[in-house]
Amino acid sequence: MQFKDIVGQTVTANHLTEIIDSGRVSHAQMFLGDTASGSLALAIAYAQYLNCEHRQHYDNAEGGLRADSCGECPSCKKFQQLTHSDLHFYFPNAATADVKGSSISAADFQGEFRDFLNANKQRGTLDDWYDFVGVEKSQGLIRERDADDITRTLSLKAYEGAFKVVIVWMAEKVHPVAANKILKTLEEPNPNTLILLVVESSEKMLSTIVSRTQTVRIPRLKMEKPAVNEEFNTLYVTWMRQLFKLNMASLSSWVDTMHSKSREQQKRFLLFAQEAIRDSFLRNNAGLPSKMDFGDEKFNASFPTMITERNIESINDAFNDAIYAIERNAYAKMTFMELSFRMSKALKKR
Repeated sequence: MQFKDIVGQTVTANHLTEIIDSGRVSHAQMFLGDTASGSLALAIAYAQYLNCEHRQHYDNAEGGLRADSCGECPSCKKFQQLTHSDLHFYFPNAATADVKGSSISAADFQGEFRDFLNANKQRGTLDDWYDFVGVEKSQGLIRERDADDITRTLSLKAYEGAFKVVIVWMAEKVHPVAANKILKTLEEPNPNTLILLVVESSEKMLSTIVSRTQTVRIPRLKMEKPAVNEEFNTLYVTWMRQLFKLNMASLSSWVDTMHSKSREQQKRFLLFAQEAIRDSFLRNNAGLPSKMDFGDEKFNASFPTMITERNIESINDAFNDAIYAIERNAYAKMTFMELSFRMSKALKKR
């Protein structure tokens, strides 16, 4: 991956190449930003530029790139194919129909992960990865075995490049035990090694890890319109309408639908619904324009009036409790049914 192939991140790319050219490469860095904005792609391009044998420098007076990897040397060609012997990936993993057992790790999915990166131009989301590899109801984690592999990998000298690079994608999914092992690696780095933590939320990382990394903030790309999740729209509108009727047969069917989804999809829906509630509250109480369209004019017009100062706090608490439960593998049917009852009660307090 070359910086020239990453759309909309020229300023960040110039900052990264300047760091390397000035010899200020920190052994541990955190690329903080949405994968869709190119955080993982930037990390890979950074590693490629670091190991490039013939770096190219340009006149960027017009606001273009100041430098980039050559794309032609043996190192660059291997990086572009994601096959360089000094490039190592770690990422959330879980049991699938093909890979089972209690000792799974990222090592069991290396080929699939590279195929995933190539298929999604290194911008795929965590849900995209789970769908690609066939993770069902488990939540992916970066495990203790992965942390042991990271420590072992970084203890070895670079084989054919100037730096040995470990990229940990979605590092907020590191298990606490594994996080403590990674922390020890960060505290005692070996020469010419680099660990890049690619994260979307630093708040979910151990503060001791965050404090030992150099943070590179990846700005969100400007979008003309937010992407519409038609499935979540339909689930949300159906759910809200059922909460008024509180027909147990219909509600139970809806809960069964949510139960059939993966843990990550359940959590994504809860976050989506919580944001929809917040959007309705701001529209109803602050007069702000709505950012969400549910494809139903009657619902768009009437539902926001149901979210008021009298119920927004209890609704938000209910969602936070449900998200917490799903993250800790609580029984999904019970979690969504309890949330539905709390929501129904809160909506009647408007």
